[in-house]
Amino acid sequence: MDGVDGAADSEAEHEDGRAESGSAGHSGAGGKLLAVSDLHVSYAENRSIVQALRPRSENDWLLVAGDVSERLADIAVVLRLLTQRFAKVVWVPGNHDLWSSKTGDDQMRGVARYDLLVALCRELGVLTPEDPYPVWHGAGGPVRIAPLFLLYDYTFRPPGTSTKEEGLAYAYRTGVVCNDEFRLHPDPYPSREAWCQDRVALTQQRLDECDPSIPLVLVNHYPLVREPTRILRYPEFAQWCGTSATADWHTRYPVAAVVYGHLHIPRTTWHDGVRFEEVSLGYPREWSARPVAPVLPREILPGAKDELSNSRGDGTEMGRPAFAAGG
Repeated sequence: MDGVDGAADSEAEHEDGRAESGSAGHSGAGGKLLAVSDLHVSYAENRSIVQALRPRSENDWLLVAGDVSERLADIAVVLRLLTQRFAKVVWVPGNHDLWSSKTGDDQMRGVARYDLLVALCRELGVLTPEDPYPVWHGAGGPVRIAPLFLLYDYTFRPPGTSTKEEGLAYAYRTGVVCNDEFRLHPDPYPSREAWCQDRVALTQQRLDECDPSIPLVLVNHYPLVREPTRILRYPEFAQWCGTSATADWHTRYPVAAVVYGHLHIPRTTWHDGVRFEEVSLGYPREWSARPVAPVLPREILPGAKDELSNSRGDGTEMGRPAFAAGG
């Protein structure tokens, strides 16, 4: 693309994030906390939308919940553009960001690719799951922004299955198999679920160490609970959508909101009184079929817009989208 068109120290010492300058923009004061995910800029139509993304004030922060692109070069271009527009950018990896291919740096696999993405983000001044969790001091704050990298472990199994092997066999029989099986490599871990288990343990330790007096905004590519996947057209796809290990995190910790993507079903739902925001753009064939154009980025704080909510407030969906998950 030419432009878009073509945790080392303690949380207390760094609670306002890396590169804290004391300015209103770096603290979030006077701005909004915004979010987006699943930009998938390999599509020209999506590149046009990314080119049009703008903050609403010079102090706005942007959360990017994964799946910018399969290509490292495209990810770099997009994140560089966003850092030029938003006071602070926070990124978490999606599965597409971790895909490997057969050319150049994109051949890197597993942890090595993730580490390269983290290094790229640090070069650009973008915060990652490996950095101290910054505190947002704007309207609706203070809240601590916790970018998470957790993956999935095949525990969101299809109906009638009780093991990973049975779930995958079901998916292969129906022909609904995520490309992660061929392009998201866990090296040097023996499996994606082993990598997930390690990431969950590491992340839980960090969350346990956070000051409980400051609410959290958890940012992850995948939903932390299974409920948002219940409306997928193909339920077997859910096994690539998260882990049951995080099912109680939104109640175990003082969580103000959960931000995620991956499902390509943008909406607001509530689970145990906690707001969950799916903030994806998705593929052009999906968003172009909807009656209204994508409204991005989505506002997380001081408050989400009601027009995208299709939940009664108890996690029960009131509508069923006529499209399947992305991934």
